Amino acid sequence: MRFDVITLFPELFGPFLTHGVTRRAYESGQVDVRLWPLRDHALGNYRRVDDRPFGGGPGMVMLIEPLERALAAAKAERGGEAPAIIHFTPTGRRIDQALVQHMAAGPGGVLLCGRYEGIDQRFLDRHVTLELSLGDFVLSGGELPALALLDAIARLQDGVLRDAASHEQDSFSDGLLDCPHYSRPEIFEGQSVPDALLSGHHAEIARWRREQSLRLTMERRPELIEAARASGRLSKQDEKFLAALLKG
Repeated sequence: MRFDVITLFPELFGPFLTHGVTRRAYESGQVDVRLWPLRDHALGNYRRVDDRPFGGGPGMVMLIEPLERALAAAKAERGGEAPAIIHFTPTGRRIDQALVQHMAAGPGGVLLCGRYEGIDQRFLDRHVTLELSLGDFVLSGGELPALALLDAIARLQDGVLRDAASHEQDSFSDGLLDCPHYSRPEIFEGQSVPDALLSGHHAEIARWRREQSLRLTMERRPELIEAARASGRLSKQDEKFLAALLKG
C-alpha cells in the first residue's frame, strides 16, 4: 500500500519512519510513504501557503492553489488517481481499531495534514473522501494524527511484529480492552505476579486473561461490553463472569 502525505512539516516524519519495530513495514515497502512538502508547490519568493480568512477573525487559512498543485503531483505519480483523500480534523470520524484493520488491508491513499485555522473549504469539498480525528481535542496540525494512523496500520502488516499474536491480543482487536501483563522479577517490593500466570496451565492462563480483559473493559469502557454483546462476541462463560462482577 502507498500513502502520500501532504504536509508543511515533512521533517516530522523522518525519525518516525526509521525507528521502532514499525520501521520494518516502511523499509520493506509494505507501507510506502511519500512526502509532499506543501511549500514546494507554492509560488513566489515567499512560497506563501496561507492567507487571512474572508469575513475576518483570528488565524490564517491554508490556500487552495498550493494544495491543488501538491495533490495533482501526488496523483500523477500514482498514475492519475488516489483511492482515498484523507483529511485530519476534529470534525472527522474518530479513528478506531476497526477502521485501522480495514485500512491495513487496503491500497492506502493521500493524507492531508492541515495547519492554522484550517484548509479552504472549497479544496475539501472538491477532493476529500474521508475525514478522521484522534479524539475530542484540538491539535496544532494533522501530522500527529497522520503519524498515529500510519503506525497503527504498519504494525498490522505481516512480519512487522514478528509474532502475529501480538496484535491479535491488543486492546480493541476483539472489541475489548487488553488484560494486564507482567514480566520478571516474579516478586517486586512485595508485589507478586498473579498465581494464574505462574501456573503453567494454558487453559487457566487463558481464562484469567479473558476475565481480566472483561473486568477492565467493564470498569473503564462499559459501552464496549454492550457492543461486544450486540455483535455476539461474548460467550456464555463471559456473561456468567460479568454477572458475577455486577453482583460484587
